[in-house]
Amino acid sequence: MLLVSCKKEQPATVNTPVVDSVKTVDDSLKTEITAGKISVENFPFPKEIKECSCYFAKNRADFEAEKYIYADDAGKTAYMKLDGKRLAMNLISSSDMESDEELSKEIENENYKISVKGKKIKGEEALLFEGILTIEKPDGTKITMPIYGECGC
Repeated sequence: MLLVSCKKEQPATVNTPVVDSVKTVDDSLKTEITAGKISVENFPFPKEIKECSCYFAKNRADFEAEKYIYADDAGKTAYMKLDGKRLAMNLISSSDMESDEELSKEIENENYKISVKGKKIKGEEALLFEGILTIEKPDGTKITMPIYGECGC
């Protein structure tokens, strides 16, 4: 009996602090991951876009797999999924995709300032672009990532 009671007592004493410390580490990790970061997520091509559009992925492989991180209707509305929310935002400025070798778009709302800059790498019916997407929050958080995609009608 003495042996059985020792075994029951020891795991209870050892398990309690380990479980508590693991929970504390998990909580602090979650705080570090969400504080000062911007989550950019894939989304399907927006049904709202009917004609001309620009749409981009993080790279060529994601683009071919239709894992888009940005889309716009080549005029007034840009779509992204940021920090878990699908957003439709007004384009402030956009270069003419037919005439330029370079692409430039500016999008801004109360939570984000977004800049899309790209260079044409191939032009047929649709124009292929590689470039940089920059997203800033009012608190100073900023991320920059490469993009690959196309603009066309």
